[in-house]
Amino acid sequence: MIRLVIALSFAGLLSACVGKPALEDEPLSSRQLNLEEFFEGRVVAYGQFQDIFGTVRRRFDVQIEGTWDGETLKLVEDFTYEDGSTEQRVWRLQKTGPETWRGTAPGVIGDATGEERGDTFNWQYTIDLPVPVPDGALRVRFDDWMWLLSDTRLLNRAYMKRYGIDIGEVIITFEKQS
Repeated sequence: MIRLVIALSFAGLLSACVGKPALEDEPLSSRQLNLEEFFEGRVVAYGQFQDIFGTVRRRFDVQIEGTWDGETLKLVEDFTYEDGSTEQRVWRLQKTGPETWRGTAPGVIGDATGEERGDTFNWQYTIDLPVPVPDGALRVRFDDWMWLLSDTRLLNRAYMKRYGIDIGEVIITFEKQS
């Protein structure tokens, strides 16, 4: 039992030391990410969720239709999971400044907030994810990072926490369609 406590303590200490991105990190390209340009139109995405031990727990594809009216970016996301289940999430994002955003979607608690900087976007929010648990939802906090890799490709790595403890990551690649 003591070994288990020591192992869990050590694992917690190591996970606290893992570095995460920051908007102040040196940019790796001269590209400028503009969410309203990248997500307007059709975008497809491929992703997976893995727990803190690195075990892949769920894979999915997403079909996204984005519309920008000059003030609001509406994203209709249609998820198809590996097991055949589906889910739709509709985001409404408003540009609140030259590089800042605020958004809402069903299940999101309060507002999501984000900031663009160069080729990077950081998006943070709390959401009740529909999952097979007794109350039907799992409340998690997302620290979502996106990097523009090319004019048509965006990489997303989202860190997930529950009660302030890391529970896993979601990795997604977005591909803008012509």
